[in-house]
Amino acid sequence: MHRPIFQIHLWVGMVTGLYIFVMSVSGSAIVYRNAFESSGNSQSHVFRVVEWLVDLDENLLLGMTGRAINGIGALCLTVLCLTGVILWWPGVMNWRRSLTVHWRSSFARLNWDLHNTLGFWCFLFVLMWGISGIYFAFPDVFNALVGFLHTPTTIGKVQFGDIALLWLSNLHFGRFGWLSEALWTLGGLVPAVLSFTGIFMCCHRLLVRKGAPMPM
Repeated sequence: MHRPIFQIHLWVGMVTGLYIFVMSVSGSAIVYRNAFESSGNSQSHVFRVVEWLVDLDENLLLGMTGRAINGIGALCLTVLCLTGVILWWPGVMNWRRSLTVHWRSSFARLNWDLHNTLGFWCFLFVLMWGISGIYFAFPDVFNALVGFLHTPTTIGKVQFGDIALLWLSNLHFGRFGWLSEALWTLGGLVPAVLSFTGIFMCCHRLLVRKGAPMPM
């Protein structure tokens, strides 16, 4: 029953793994963008590096074309999250084992545990980054949906949809104070780890185990 889902998860993961890694590292690096730019010289090397990272994270250095590709990548990340939830379930007898990392295992098993454990504990964060990434790439779609949900009696007033989009934007960057920004900087690297472990699992399963599942 899980085989078609596994195939989708496998190939989407292989295609988007490197993309997720780049987005994760660059996104984590620009959490403090406002602090860097407000206290620095716009002609400084640091300022230019930050702006380059911002352009990479938002547009892949390709303008609006890159932003559209970013939206597709964010959509793939969202699909990976949702299919990953199904694939994560190891059965009634083994589900607790998928909540921790067994550090004394082989590298392949350690990689498997790390992917499953991080995927479980950070699921909501990664899903949020996927959905907010889609929003940043295709804001008109979300704005149109919010506009459609507005009722004539509430036009001109602050709507729940507007508040939700504002929260989605703030959640993406962790704009709730220095502590949240520090957590977001660290947590922003989780998709990079998941992409590395996911690519390793795909390659190991295809090339070494010839499609055999990892023993539980």
